[in-house]
Amino acid sequence: MKKSSSKGEECIHCLAHPEIITSYFTAQWPILAIITVTGLVYNIGLLAGPYYEGQMAQCLLDISRKDAAFSDMLCLVLTYLLVILLVQGSRFVKRFYVRRFANNTARSMKEILYGNLVHHSKQELDAEGSGNLITKAVSDADDCAEGMRKFTTELFDTGVALISYTVFLLSYDWRLALLCLLFPPVSYVLAERMKTIVQRTGAAAKKSSGRLSQATLDRVSGAMTYRVYGCEEARNKDYEDRLADYEKTGVLANVFVSAMPPIYQVISMVSVLFILWFGGRNVTGTGWTAWNVAAFTAFLSSYTKLAVKSSHAAKLFNAVQKAQVSWRRILPFLKAVPDDPEIKSAAPGTLSVQDLGVTLPGGRVLFSGLSITAAPGDAIGVTGPVACGKSSLGRAFLFESPCSGTISWNGQDLCGLSPEERNGIVGYLGHDPELFDGTIEDNVLLGRKEDVMPYLKAVCLDKEVAAMEEGIHTRIGPSGNRLSGGQQKRLALARTLALHRPLYVLDDPFSALDRDTERKVFANIRALCPDSTLLYLSHRLELFPQMKQVLFMKDGTVTVSTHEALLQTSSDYAQLVALSGKGGQDNA
Repeated sequence: MKKSSSKGEECIHCLAHPEIITSYFTAQWPILAIITVTGLVYNIGLLAGPYYEGQMAQCLLDISRKDAAFSDMLCLVLTYLLVILLVQGSRFVKRFYVRRFANNTARSMKEILYGNLVHHSKQELDAEGSGNLITKAVSDADDCAEGMRKFTTELFDTGVALISYTVFLLSYDWRLALLCLLFPPVSYVLAERMKTIVQRTGAAAKKSSGRLSQATLDRVSGAMTYRVYGCEEARNKDYEDRLADYEKTGVLANVFVSAMPPIYQVISMVSVLFILWFGGRNVTGTGWTAWNVAAFTAFLSSYTKLAVKSSHAAKLFNAVQKAQVSWRRILPFLKAVPDDPEIKSAAPGTLSVQDLGVTLPGGRVLFSGLSITAAPGDAIGVTGPVACGKSSLGRAFLFESPCSGTISWNGQDLCGLSPEERNGIVGYLGHDPELFDGTIEDNVLLGRKEDVMPYLKAVCLDKEVAAMEEGIHTRIGPSGNRLSGGQQKRLALARTLALHRPLYVLDDPFSALDRDTERKVFANIRALCPDSTLLYLSHRLELFPQMKQVLFMKDGTVTVSTHEALLQTSSDYAQLVALSGKGGQDNA
């Protein structure tokens, strides 16, 4: 991953092995070093509480007996306050850096997840589901970081504190201390026994969260359609069912983590009965050790705090078990992502397609046996009835559709080239424009520093952009929703042309344009990219007389000919041409 630009955190996000959980700790060793020092000061300093409480109780008794003065109590109180100030100051610093550790970890995970997601194919992402991907990229990463934060916190707040309290108790009466310490481990065993339940309910909650995210996206993206067709009530019911399932699974996932700590604490507090009995005998001089009131108070107070910490340790087991569910879910996406190499545009060349076929999931052959050859500057039109396979043919050049046969460029099989080499050859514009919430300039150039106007002019969008209040710096909204359909199409086409590729695959680029604008834009494309091979997929045939070749797809077969020849030999093609000519003008 690329280095963070934040000072002092240059290597926090540079993880060589992000799939190994310990690497997130080693990457942040300076922060963890501060946490260690302040954590030790805080947790060892906690012993001051029981000690001074015992001393003040004894001093109060001595004052009542005239064996001590009020100034002695005042001295104890002031010393106690200074110690508490130091301890709580260390606690503040520790918690600040623990939170910083968690935030850095969550950011690192999300950066790595993002880097892996954008390198996956569209089929892989579609198979995963957008709702599930969102849950993994946001919720699961946060849950993992939170689990690591709790582990780091409790390592000191519980682990070090338990050791400190144990040593403190043993120093007062080792027999009574060992007797009392028999009970806290019982809560740990019980917490470990809860592992299967915690992980099973946690996994169910994560799956339900993914389904709810998917339903939310579907509800938002299809809101207009549902409203127009009167389906809102049905969709609302479906969403409410998903929400109810999420609430149910969420409660089950959290109940065992949240409801068990009081039980763990009750188990640990059973030992108080032994302290009251045997500790009381120590005070009266009939027990194992001779105590005064200060020793009894300090021992009881120290064990009470140990019991509370012990319940936190048991709770930590369940919290970590819950985080393990999220870790397993995102682990396949936690791989080191190398920096993307620079993509260089290839030189013009000869396109050769031999015996190409596409098979849909399930085994149905969409088409087969396609063979064509195109020289630099050739334009090839592809058309046919609805669902004949035009878009699948276009995606075959991206190797996003299962296909047979070969696609070669200057004699090299595209399948054997690296993704970067293929991207340097093929410029692709899908049927649905993929725009992001940025400026017009950013959507076209994608961060490159060059003049955007030639590309806007090529798609006849320059005058419309100039009329906008902020010109090329106008933000277009999510998915370009501040633009009309025709403007969205042309903006996406301008971005495709800005790649300067020797082969362009354009899927219905003019479907939202009027006929005059369509002809102008096509002429501009030919002038801007005279040596580029153009594969033009469309149901609109206004431009097909200008094509060097025409591919007519129907019923699994592809006829390769010219526009004029197909008009004479194919009644189906002639009918499409006639229908296209009567289609009228679409609004831009």
